Amino acid sequence: MTRSALTDTERQRIEETFESVPFVRFLGIELVKLERGEAVLRIAARDDLSRNRGVMHGGVTASLIDTAAAFVIMTVLSPEQSTTTIDLTIHYLSPIKSGHATAHARIIRNGRRIIIAAVDVIDEADALVATALTTYIRVN
Repeated sequence: MTRSALTDTERQRIEETFESVPFVRFLGIELVKLERGEAVLRIAARDDLSRNRGVMHGGVTASLIDTAAAFVIMTVLSPEQSTTTIDLTIHYLSPIKSGHATAHARIIRNGRRIIIAAVDVIDEADALVATALTTYIRVN
């Protein structure tokens, strides 16, 4: 996929949208990097996001993945377009117990109706802890 740089207007629109999502603020997800076709988001492992034995809850990891995918997809949409998730497959490979989990999302296919994104989640030691493939459909 040929990648053009995001314009200042596109970047501002996406960053403002990110900041306006209450669930993102609730979880404490941070936007680290945003380029056309690529997004990096991070979340800190905290006690209130954990399940037994101090492991980050899988739902938190899934939310990080889905959020990263949604925002990487925004980099290829025009302002009037929107999408919704139609499929999300996650493979959990290792638990996250402390530090940060970082999601690296990239566009795999940007079709006329269907957009596919891949997301890899790494821990602070750069170990792959989860990988996902997600499909979105344009709804307008």
